[in-house]
Amino acid sequence: MTPIDRELLSSSVLSEGQMSLPAEAFTDDSVLDWEMEHFFDESWVCVGRSEDLRGTGDRCAVALGRESALLARDEQGNLRAFYNVCRHRGHLLAEVGESSSGRFIRCPYHAWAYGLDGSLQGAPGFGQLPGFDRADYSLVPVRVVEWEGWLFANASGDAPPFEEHVGNLGEMIGNHRSGELVTAARQSYEVAANWKILVENYHECYHCSSIHPELCKVSPPKSGEDHEARGAWIGGSMELEDHAETMSLTGESFAPMLPHLTALQEREVYYYQLFPNLLMSLHPDYVMTHRLRPIAPDRTAVECEWLFSKEAVETEGFDPSYASEFWDITNGQDWGACEGVQRGASSRGYRQGPLSPDESTSGKFVAMIARGYLEGGVTQIPDWIPPERNSEPLG
Repeated sequence: MTPIDRELLSSSVLSEGQMSLPAEAFTDDSVLDWEMEHFFDESWVCVGRSEDLRGTGDRCAVALGRESALLARDEQGNLRAFYNVCRHRGHLLAEVGESSSGRFIRCPYHAWAYGLDGSLQGAPGFGQLPGFDRADYSLVPVRVVEWEGWLFANASGDAPPFEEHVGNLGEMIGNHRSGELVTAARQSYEVAANWKILVENYHECYHCSSIHPELCKVSPPKSGEDHEARGAWIGGSMELEDHAETMSLTGESFAPMLPHLTALQEREVYYYQLFPNLLMSLHPDYVMTHRLRPIAPDRTAVECEWLFSKEAVETEGFDPSYASEFWDITNGQDWGACEGVQRGASSRGYRQGPLSPDESTSGKFVAMIARGYLEGGVTQIPDWIPPERNSEPLG
């Protein structure tokens, strides 16, 4: 069932004269509930970095759409994921955000213990109980993959194969070798705005000359182009000013250039979203990500990370703040703008507005969302038949 009136969505999927999303998309609890089921639970959600689970027995509990999952590294070095629920009486195995290590996963309530493969190893008081078979009470697995150093999980178990979801994005980011990079800085935010408002803002620089003076000094706001996507992603490039080596307050870099980039990639920054919640900003010398987690229609948690080469991080005196400070300032400017949009969307005076040609990438995101509402889930860009060529009316 479409969470918003189909007629209101029709203008959000047009290729020309495209309009923004209706207010309900940003304000209604029922719409967010629908999105959490169809965009998050039924898709591949980024839940962290592989480097956070390096060793045997390392594990952490993560939010996964409306669920939570327990990730663990087993004895063979394979990544495992399970619903974060004990098979005894359903107690959470760990609180979201909690990390630990060890050979056994132990429920804090009645001390049922599981191996790193999810098999039940110990159930106090059940050992001699007639008919009780530990093999019947393994943890329930969750689909999980590692890709370019990031971890993705699918709560519903029926998302398309991850290879279809990611499409050709690996070709676009391959030279940055993100899987070989390490996290040098982290910053958490909680923004009083809908998650889609943050994404729309991320995908356009129409606003940059108005609120980002630092960014405009090092990157021309009208530069770059959209890239052709196969899969559930969108994004494109922006150029660096002639004097700038990277995105920093001065344009100066204090880390080695990533070694496998082409000459063009050394002069551009790439902004991609792997739907629904991973934003990747790839620079000549570092990669920055925003990982989004909707909390409420008007509130979003954001985990921001800055990834550098091991060579950079292991250099004596290395300080990633030249990058993190620049983007913390820029993030703050963006969060203020997004919160202003959220307040406006909650007004009786809000009406759908036209998108500028300079907001073309945001328009692709808006269309992806509107198509998703109409189709009942994540839609990959090549799979969609535009409304004017669809034999079935929207209304």
